[in-house]
Amino acid sequence: MHAPDFSLAGKTALITGSTGGLGFEIAKAYAASGAKVLLNGRSGDRVNQAVELIARLGGQASALVYDVGDLDAQASAIEQLCQEAGPPDILVNNVGIRLRKSLNDSSLEQIQSLIHINLVSAMHLSKLVAAAMRASGIAGRIISMTSIADRIARPGDAVYAVAKHGLAGLVKALAVEYGPSGITSNGIAPGTFATESNDRLAKDPVQGPRVLGRNPLERWADPSEITGAAVFLASPSASYVNGHILVVDGGFSITF
Repeated sequence: MHAPDFSLAGKTALITGSTGGLGFEIAKAYAASGAKVLLNGRSGDRVNQAVELIARLGGQASALVYDVGDLDAQASAIEQLCQEAGPPDILVNNVGIRLRKSLNDSSLEQIQSLIHINLVSAMHLSKLVAAAMRASGIAGRIISMTSIADRIARPGDAVYAVAKHGLAGLVKALAVEYGPSGITSNGIAPGTFATESNDRLAKDPVQGPRVLGRNPLERWADPSEITGAAVFLASPSASYVNGHILVVDGGFSITF
């Protein structure tokens, strides 16, 4: 009898924006599953603190400090990584920013910045890492954190939905382009997670109760609840899953 294999032993995983929130939860889970994790962020102090915490928990972690919005810095970081240690086996495009404004109230600069960080930087990084994986013969995994906003939209959040719809398209494009090389591309669409970035929404006297009322589970998700999906998609058990976006939202997006 063949048991499912969720071990990440011997693998290296790069998670962007992994000093806090869902990115750090994924990093901890990957380390606990045997992977060496590469933690990314703009602040060297924050990245090093996160590395030290994972080390105290018994995991292997290293720092990769750069701003994902700086594409030149991104390219330099990946080139140096590949020269010194080889390409990662797993890439998680996790970084994302949000602009809770209507399209009418969003400036062109704000629109361009959000699209650049949430979509263009992920496309650029995926291209770099996938090329390195292919050159090294690695049957790698690319996992992109989309959102339930990759399929639905709400007032006052226009640009974010556009970017996440684009990221969902990137998941599929990467799946068909790099699938022949054994590299899979999948996404995770989180719903309402109780992270720092959602704290204001959760405490809003109108929107907070509305979110809870729509969710069949009638609660916000704990950030650690993202880890099962993230480990599965990176593991040997997901070897034939390609171009799929796994929704983790408690049923929020199927209700109305």
